[in-house]
Amino acid sequence: MTVSNPVTGPASDGTTPASTSTSTSASTSTSVSVSDSGHLDISRRRLLGTVGAAGAAGLVIGAAGGAGIAAAVSEDGTATPGAGGSGALTSVGATEVGFHGRHQPGITTPLQSRGHLIAFDLAPGAGRREAAALLRRWSATARTLMAGEAPASGDTGIALDAGPSSLTVTFGFGRTFFDRTGLAARRPAQLDPLPAFSSDAVDPKRSEGDLWVQIGADDALVAFHALRALQKDAGDAARVRWQMNGFNRSAGATARPMTARNLMGQVDGTNNPKTTDPDFDRRIFVPAGAPGAQDWMAGGSYAVVRRIRMLLDDWEGLAREKQERVIGRRKADGAPLSGGSETTPLDLDKLGPDGKPVIPDNAHARISAPEQNGGAAMLRRPFSFHDGIDADGTPDAGLLFVCWQADPLRGFVPVQRKLDRGDALSAFIRHESSGLYAVPGGAAEGEYVGQRLLES
Repeated sequence: MTVSNPVTGPASDGTTPASTSTSTSASTSTSVSVSDSGHLDISRRRLLGTVGAAGAAGLVIGAAGGAGIAAAVSEDGTATPGAGGSGALTSVGATEVGFHGRHQPGITTPLQSRGHLIAFDLAPGAGRREAAALLRRWSATARTLMAGEAPASGDTGIALDAGPSSLTVTFGFGRTFFDRTGLAARRPAQLDPLPAFSSDAVDPKRSEGDLWVQIGADDALVAFHALRALQKDAGDAARVRWQMNGFNRSAGATARPMTARNLMGQVDGTNNPKTTDPDFDRRIFVPAGAPGAQDWMAGGSYAVVRRIRMLLDDWEGLAREKQERVIGRRKADGAPLSGGSETTPLDLDKLGPDGKPVIPDNAHARISAPEQNGGAAMLRRPFSFHDGIDADGTPDAGLLFVCWQADPLRGFVPVQRKLDRGDALSAFIRHESSGLYAVPGGAAEGEYVGQRLLES
């Protein structure tokens, strides 16, 4: 687990959804979107039946980060910052993420407050044709739900009163998917099995899988609605292998945008790569025409998924000073022990009065730092989890670790190998499940996710 680096939204990683909109009027349904360049764009959109009375309303762009830009939309389609109102969906419920794009949603989308991870295995006898039909159904359902609309038939009504709430649905393929569909020749080398690590206690029943789905939203009912719809869509083509539920801090829970904390109480997400970094795309997404890369993965990424149990009773038994030395950062504000603020670079050479490094040699922040790992970088985008209390009274809680990279053999694997050899945090965590998935690029208008693989 790389505690120092998961995504927490615009406040800490600078990411912006490819298409985020908020609707304000039951009669004119106008949207506000943020473009990749950060400019505010206004466009007319279809009716959102969940919106209340017409009129200007308070809007939030990028609300998943905990705060945003207040704006209202007048009848002529112009944005008015700072205006407020009532009757329409506000901030959290109204924010919409676009389904279509170069990349799938849910990768650089600001971190959401509720998440579900679910893996499926294709049913016996199901192959490439059934997989294509399933991805076609799933893509249609995801597109509809992400727009804040109900499926055409069989809707449960779970999210009937809500807007899209930043819902995202992301699809990936596991290693075994390619054997089941007769596409082994098109399986990327990057899907080679992850090596075993000494801290692993991996349950194979809760690991891997032919297909993987990530669901995120800022409303629990919206997220569950999507989970239920996609499960029903699977029909006889695929069966659930495992499913996990997660959460993050809710939008607006802090007075100002802040990096989130994990269940150990640590500020968690300071050094995540930013979309504004000049090498961001090269590190996180597979470029078109890359040597040795499969063409159908252009614009895609690889997701490593790990269920990491935190041994919270042991951790909470440590004095704060010892906790900080394990991590290499101050607990209060996430600043490195070498000084400065949260975003101050680590001074790994600084020595204390005793002549020893201020940031210990085995501190998690030191070992996981990109400069200590040949520049290896991952985009962390996790969820916390709590699945109850064990019979001995210990909480079954921790991190649903999800990280994204263009090549896991150059991202996750070298960093985790180094952590495995001497990270002080390893005594307080246990890796209980693991998965690696090829997540293809986003679907263009008229396409479904994975079409370039399944129909080529």
